[in-house]
Amino acid sequence: MIRVVLPAHLRTLARVDGEVTIDVEGRATQRSVLDALEVRYPMLRGTIRNQVTQRRRPFVRFFACEQDLSHELPDVPLPDAVATGAEPFLIVGAMAGG
Repeated sequence: MIRVVLPAHLRTLARVDGEVTIDVEGRATQRSVLDALEVRYPMLRGTIRNQVTQRRRPFVRFFACEQDLSHELPDVPLPDAVATGAEPFLIVGAMAGG
């Protein structure tokens, strides 16, 4: 079981409160987590990553265990603490402005 924390606007879109939990088959990677998330919450398709290229959207960041994983390759295994559900996988909407 993977715990995922979504930004407020995606929680609203998915109609969930707080963090969500998903099951991932095989290794827990960014790709497998996002695939499972989009299967369970199809309304999120295209909001976190481009549907054609599968690349992360520019103003979306990924964090786990106090590490920025946004620039990691999508098939790199996530930290064990995330894979076991001890720590959440965070999807954060980046803030811009001045």
